[in-house]
Amino acid sequence: MKVLLFGATGMVGQGVLRECLLDESVQSVLTVGRSITGQQHEKLSELKHDDFMNLANIESELTGYDACFFCLGVSSVGMSEESYRTITYDFTLSVAQTLAKLNPHMTFVYVTGTGTDSSEKGRIMWARVKGKTENDLLNLPFKAAYMFRPGVILPLHGVKSKTKLYQFFYNLMGPIYPVLKKFNSITTTEQVGRAMINVAKSSYPKPFLENSDINSI
Repeated sequence: MKVLLFGATGMVGQGVLRECLLDESVQSVLTVGRSITGQQHEKLSELKHDDFMNLANIESELTGYDACFFCLGVSSVGMSEESYRTITYDFTLSVAQTLAKLNPHMTFVYVTGTGTDSSEKGRIMWARVKGKTENDLLNLPFKAAYMFRPGVILPLHGVKSKTKLYQFFYNLMGPIYPVLKKFNSITTTEQVGRAMINVAKSSYPKPFLENSDINSI
């Protein structure tokens, strides 16, 4: 399986990349982003690209892939709806529409979050925008598309959040993870990465995967 990974320098993306490089069924990984991870691995190639609204000049490098793991995203805290929509919706759909054209047999996996509003009409801004993003992704002509809706994600294996405050809380949660995981209220970067690989290889009976689904597969 050949994998495209967007958002590899973020916390979720770091974890997904780790699992892809470890998995024998993943033949190669191409990361695409405004910055590169700088990692060295025989399966890994990296492509720096700044304009996600225009992929025309790199389309030739995005063909022939079996799966896309789209982990690019930002927190909505302090952002206007217009700015948040640009990054969350416009960038995502621009990439997805291009990939659907180039790789019609691709599986597309998108990271959203618990509480996403599929009606697109709720009062919570980020949930509405994420809901529209999910809905429009599911209408694209991919082989399959899955919306991952994790709640709290605990970073493992040296993965770090870019937000210092978030990382502080993750550090506090680490020791009590064995207790929290019994209630399916939390997942990990490892479990998210493994679940993405598994749905791309073997499919899943529903397009929306909550914490319990992610942890079970």
